[in-house]
Amino acid sequence: MFARIDHIGIAVTDLDAALVLYERDYEMTLVHRETVTEQGVEAVLLDVGENHVELLAPLGDDTPVGKFLAKKGPGIHHVAYQTTDIVAELERLAAAGIQLIDQTPRIGIRGSSVAFVHPKSTGGVLTEIVQPAAGH
Repeated sequence: MFARIDHIGIAVTDLDAALVLYERDYEMTLVHRETVTEQGVEAVLLDVGENHVELLAPLGDDTPVGKFLAKKGPGIHHVAYQTTDIVAELERLAAAGIQLIDQTPRIGIRGSSVAFVHPKSTGGVLTEIVQPAAGH
């Protein structure tokens, strides 16, 4: 079961320029910045209440976010839902016939466990399942 919306992922071409909008104009607080090599992005988390906006800049054109930007341009990339047991959640979704991109979790930002669900199974929305690391 999902506990809450964890974050909304937004693909950007220039992370520092995007931060001007989100920090200065939207007055969101930057809480974390990290390069997630496994996913091919530099990412930041900004607080919005108990949730986050995650800005994603690709490390190269051949990464998933790089390909997304080339095809669709900057904008909403995914919606992420938080769970306390990602393995059980992936098993539940697979049993319900939902097409998974990730059969097993991988490491995401701040050491979280993450897995993606294919947009073909979710009305066109790329969906991420997140189990935060201890202490987050």
